[in-house]
Amino acid sequence: MGGAKIEGTSAPPLRRDPYEVLCVTKDSTDQEIKTSYRKLALKYHPDKNGSNPEASEHFKEVAYSYSILSDPEKRRQYDNAGFEALEAEGMDMEIDLSNLGTVNTMFAALFSKLGVPIKTTISANILEEALNGTVTIRPLPIGTSVSGKVDKQCAHFFGVTINEEQAVAGIVIRVTSVAQSKFKLLYFEQDATGGFGLALQEDSEKTGKVTSAGMYFLHFQVYRMDATLNALAMAKDPEAAFFKRLEGLQPCEVSALKAGTHIFAVYGLSDNFFKTASYTIEALCTRSYEDTTHSLKDIEAQILRKRVELGQFETEYRQVLARFQVVTNRYSQEKQSVDEMLKERESIHSSFTVTRSAVPVTGNGTYVSNGSSSKNSGEDFKAESPGEDGSSDWKDKSFNKKKWFNLNLKGSDKRYG
Repeated sequence: MGGAKIEGTSAPPLRRDPYEVLCVTKDSTDQEIKTSYRKLALKYHPDKNGSNPEASEHFKEVAYSYSILSDPEKRRQYDNAGFEALEAEGMDMEIDLSNLGTVNTMFAALFSKLGVPIKTTISANILEEALNGTVTIRPLPIGTSVSGKVDKQCAHFFGVTINEEQAVAGIVIRVTSVAQSKFKLLYFEQDATGGFGLALQEDSEKTGKVTSAGMYFLHFQVYRMDATLNALAMAKDPEAAFFKRLEGLQPCEVSALKAGTHIFAVYGLSDNFFKTASYTIEALCTRSYEDTTHSLKDIEAQILRKRVELGQFETEYRQVLARFQVVTNRYSQEKQSVDEMLKERESIHSSFTVTRSAVPVTGNGTYVSNGSSSKNSGEDFKAESPGEDGSSDWKDKSFNKKKWFNLNLKGSDKRYG
């Protein structure tokens, strides 16, 4: 179900004629092909052939053959030119789940082993009993609800009978569990052999304080959120997880029911904490829910438009993001370059700083500092020169010089004065 494509799942190396694999002829109808496929899928189902490795290969072969014959375009191309036509289109490297109907259930165990997160499989025994028409069906009248507990990997079947007026108005089937049990809601269609083939399935999800699942047959396209497709899309591109949130929005394969009896089932999953799954199933006619139905139709259309808008916005976002990465990379490079130049500048400035040391340059006790400029030398010379009036002021100069050297000569001045 849904439009998921499992890439990398190629056809068996030695491919047989799909008609031969499914035990049908080129004149077989779509229903005959589907019926044969279901029987063979159950025959080679992993649940029933755990100790037979060859069964898995047959299982894949049946899947691949059905992926061709269930698609009118692929079937036409194969009828005209064989596998070469499919290879030319690159079709031999993928299985389109939207054309396989129950393949999400049938192939869950197989693809899980291949690393693809497909939904939990349904017991092959349940599918086989339904296909053989040997299940017990309880009535579920419109406008009523039934509560129960179903064991793990078991199913409770219900028959919902609707008249023409109810079929035109629309039908909703909902299942809830206040115990937050995990389950599946299943819908089976009448098979040509008199049994029931799985057509739709919905996994329960936590909504508030309960878990629930629902199916809506309202004569307009209702979309369902396939978490499997979301997981696949996000795994391919984790950085764009936001844009992939609506990738799992897939159109439900059945949008309306005809008057008659329709078969639904509640299936208990094996990962429940308790051995049983508690549930309440109810069947509603939307004739009394016109406003709610219109609201659902509006929000479905809004979400669908938003998915298209996000697809366009993602292109713009990626372009801006690429430019942003270029700019931020340059920012880092420029910052590093500036830091290095300033550091080098500081180092060059530091090279001009020299330690000053006093050394004698004359024999009369005059000192100059090593590395001093000519200006300083001139000042020292001027300090020792006579005054402008030609008189000698050596006493004051001598005193100043002594003071400059911080010599205590007071006592000696008194002694010799």
